[in-house]
Amino acid sequence: MAGGRGPRIVVTLAAPGRAGGGDPARTEAVNARYLEAIRRHGGEPLPLHAQMPADERRRAFAAMTGLLLSGGADIAPARYGQTAMGARDVDEARDELEAEAWAMAAERGLPVLGICRGHQAINVFSGGALVQHVDGHDRPSAEDGPAGVGQPGSGWARDALGRPERRHELRLVPGTRLARILAPASGTGRLVVNSSHHQAVRPADLAAGLVAAGFAWSPLGEIVEALEAEGERFVVGVQCHPERTETTPAAFERLWRVFVDTCRGSAAARAG
Repeated sequence: MAGGRGPRIVVTLAAPGRAGGGDPARTEAVNARYLEAIRRHGGEPLPLHAQMPADERRRAFAAMTGLLLSGGADIAPARYGQTAMGARDVDEARDELEAEAWAMAAERGLPVLGICRGHQAINVFSGGALVQHVDGHDRPSAEDGPAGVGQPGSGWARDALGRPERRHELRLVPGTRLARILAPASGTGRLVVNSSHHQAVRPADLAAGLVAAGFAWSPLGEIVEALEAEGERFVVGVQCHPERTETTPAAFERLWRVFVDTCRGSAAARAG
């Protein structure tokens, strides 16, 4: 792009200081990991959260050449036709922001990457649903003991903020876009990833037009821990947190790179 500017990628984030949102300084530190991942691969992140002024939102959407839906609080169950049955810390203002961002990205055919909540949001905004609580995938508590989630490759890790995380195996689906991106680096199609979510996408919950790209074990049976859109447009969701490089396989750097490069192509197409 002119002047060497990288693709301008809107990154939806948790609002620091949101009621019930925890320590604002920690929220800022968590948010910074997503922005750094975009910059690391040559993109220009445009951070956006629900408390920012409407004119900033409009400017960000006008400049957007890609969209990153990051992790955070639960999506309101009403968005997928359910009453609250396990959802907690719902952030409806963020739901509205991300629904608008999703619609604008879809209208322009822009690339979208979803992480954790973002993975779930892609499914909900596409017409799918969520299971509102699944055991064994959230951050561990003192009562959980050292057994992890009870499957091969499970265990414990700590992120850069010192918070404990579970780890479990992600099984990629051969032939999917995500498998083509990650499997060459993993060598096996199986990767041990971090896990800090309590909601999930079951195969039966998957929206029309989306396909499962990866599965993991849960007490409910296998759950969809990676998804993608059918067709050529780059729309990929992963339930794990690849911005946490200390608890993520190096193969996920390929995902960041491909996403940013795809956004760069989208920006070039708009400029041309």
